[in-house]
Amino acid sequence: MLKIGVLGAGHLGKIHIRLLKEINDYQLVGFFDPSLKHALHAEEEFNIKRFESIESLIEEVDVVDIVTPTLSHFDCAEKCIKMSRHVFIEKPLTNTIEEAKKLIELSEEANVKVQVGHVERFNPAFISASPYISHPMFIETHRLAQFNPRGTDVPVILDLMIHDIDIVLSLVKSNIKNISASGVAVISDTPDIANARIEFDNGCVANLTSSRISLKNMRKSRFSQRDAYVAVDFLDKTVEVVRIKNVDGDPDPLSITVDPGNGKPLKEIYFDKPEAIPTNAIQEELRSFANSINEDTTPAVTIHDGYEAMQVAHQILDILKKTPSLYQD
Repeated sequence: MLKIGVLGAGHLGKIHIRLLKEINDYQLVGFFDPSLKHALHAEEEFNIKRFESIESLIEEVDVVDIVTPTLSHFDCAEKCIKMSRHVFIEKPLTNTIEEAKKLIELSEEANVKVQVGHVERFNPAFISASPYISHPMFIETHRLAQFNPRGTDVPVILDLMIHDIDIVLSLVKSNIKNISASGVAVISDTPDIANARIEFDNGCVANLTSSRISLKNMRKSRFSQRDAYVAVDFLDKTVEVVRIKNVDGDPDPLSITVDPGNGKPLKEIYFDKPEAIPTNAIQEELRSFANSINEDTTPAVTIHDGYEAMQVAHQILDILKKTPSLYQD
């Protein structure tokens, strides 16, 4: 059983603590949070040990779960890796590209495993949809959230859009040719609404929209490819698949057929709604990390995956920074 400790006992940190207590592969040793208020609440709610320092927690565990604000990710992870501990770290990996590069170097030197918390990879709807998605050529995503001051320590690109960036990069196996973007800071000092268009060498185009000042929450993605269209609702955990194939023989009288003309064969349209098996995505990603350590396999979302998502996110940020009028005065 892996001894694990949690750094951070805020909103998300408490969720991790609760879920870790239910995973048999882990023994939850305790947590550290510099906020006395957060620490006392977590200590009382979960009846687990509160450590007085990061170092004292690291000394007692095999794995550290970092659920702190993004600005502190690097300092926390550096301490853990230098003490040869495996690390699960929430997205985004770090605050800067330079910090991410340094963590990669340190983790390879220490020969420890690092998994980044891109939780949508474990969303039941995405898992259910994945077998139907192959060689997507047009991707459209909308990730909209009602305003919450808790996420404004980073731009909306690093807070929300990075989820979809990671999903897109996991599906499109091609180099990026061009990125264009626009956005505006409405409430915070960094973009609160942003749109990015990512063009790949293989012709695929991904159009990503994120907002953290919307009136309702939405997390939908649509994947279009040759002879198929897949819609994934990450929030409602539902999937819709539309497939088109040539009619072989007489068409099914109950099916929808399309005549493309020019002597081409009739096309038959099929609708499918694959079931998304209910799971807790955060718990599944934490369980997956334990498996990768115990079985000595590559984590599902590697530190390199986290770095590549950050690279794209920061390219988008750099484009927005060159358009000062998009920021609030």
